[in-house]
Amino acid sequence: MPLPHRSRAKAVAVSSSLPHPQPQKRDILEDEARFLRSWFERPLVTGAVTPSGRMLARTMASYVDPRLTGPVIELGPGTGPVTDALVRRGVAPERLILVEYNPDFCKLLRRRFPKATVLQGDAYNIRAALADVVTEPASATISSLPLFTKPLEQRLDLLSSAHDLMHPDAPFIQFTYAVVPPIPAKSTTYTASRSNKVWLNLPPARVWVYRRP
Repeated sequence: MPLPHRSRAKAVAVSSSLPHPQPQKRDILEDEARFLRSWFERPLVTGAVTPSGRMLARTMASYVDPRLTGPVIELGPGTGPVTDALVRRGVAPERLILVEYNPDFCKLLRRRFPKATVLQGDAYNIRAALADVVTEPASATISSLPLFTKPLEQRLDLLSSAHDLMHPDAPFIQFTYAVVPPIPAKSTTYTASRSNKVWLNLPPARVWVYRRP
């Protein structure tokens, strides 16, 4: 997961003709171990002790329209459960731009999604991270960042920056374990909606979707 005040992100894009593999139980257990280790080392960066569950990942991906043109930006993909859900949703892997701070997670993402563009850098400063990468309006931004660890001003700036990179009315998708929205729901510059609580996730979570009209 990302950490502020880092140098400009470095893009790595690799192509492969291999099919996207089905996650195995062993892979899931290894991912949980990676997340737990990362959480112990950097609890404010990782923000969770386990990766997003399959149902939560599927709920987040459901707000992305794969027919809309442009890249799909994912912030804080971790070990890739939401990335996998996006691919299963019908988003071509080569359209994915993954911004991840943890270098070990970046290596894993490049192995699992070789056609995606993986950026190691600061997802909270996406203006700099994506300046030379996003060449057309994005169709969605999907975030697993621990937003509550950041001041509200920084969260609002992230949302505004993401909307600047996207088509009008394209979604900024964020999950949270909290009972309150990670970014205030009432605003004159964007709209906000929420999913039902995903009880099958551990812990239960909710998805918030922000759009700029």
